[in-house]
Amino acid sequence: GAAGILCYVGAYVFITYDDYDHFFEDVYTLIPAVVIIAVGALLFIIGLIGCCATIRESRCGLATFVIILLLVFVTEVVVVVLGYVYRAKVENEVDRSIQKVYKTYNGTNPDAASRAIDYVQRQLHCCGIHNYSDWENTDWFKETKNQSVPLSCCRETASNCNGSLAHPSDLYAEGCEALVVKKLQEIMMHVIWAALAFAAIQLLGMLCACIVLCRRSRDPAYELLITGGTYA
Repeated sequence: GAAGILCYVGAYVFITYDDYDHFFEDVYTLIPAVVIIAVGALLFIIGLIGCCATIRESRCGLATFVIILLLVFVTEVVVVVLGYVYRAKVENEVDRSIQKVYKTYNGTNPDAASRAIDYVQRQLHCCGIHNYSDWENTDWFKETKNQSVPLSCCRETASNCNGSLAHPSDLYAEGCEALVVKKLQEIMMHVIWAALAFAAIQLLGMLCACIVLCRRSRDPAYELLITGGTYA
């Protein structure tokens, strides 16, 4: 179950990142997601090893189980550290990329960057980088000469909105940069919390396995049983 949830969290990060990749060029941010998917797949195998070792009451199997869990635990600690590092870098990355993306907007022939801007403005209910007036500095706004911003800036509640700056109440007032940063940081936090939660589960698993190993090592009947002796 833990393995499945970890893989889901990693996949969610990949899918969400795809919607915002134009605003965040540092692909290394996906490293925590890649690692957490790999850990999830490994945890599934480790779980099978732990179950088989417990059923067979194999000390060697349980010892192997504990060692592997310890290695995965260290890996998840690394994921948490990387998550915090890249979470801190999000704001600078978005600030560096978002200006370039808005300058390449072309509403009449929407390319990937244009679709990304319209998607973000509709999904996050924002307009422009800091506010809708930022559109006045774009090449698209100057070429159209109709004093309007893209229709993706229109509020859902505004009827007959055509993006005109003459009716600012019809437009989203908040800029997209802060909301994109917030969204990407939330994605990183999902990875961090997932890694922390399942690191705690692994600690519990290691503790239980160690308790079983200690009991088996102190049980004379068990020792005689595995060595083929008899117990009076």
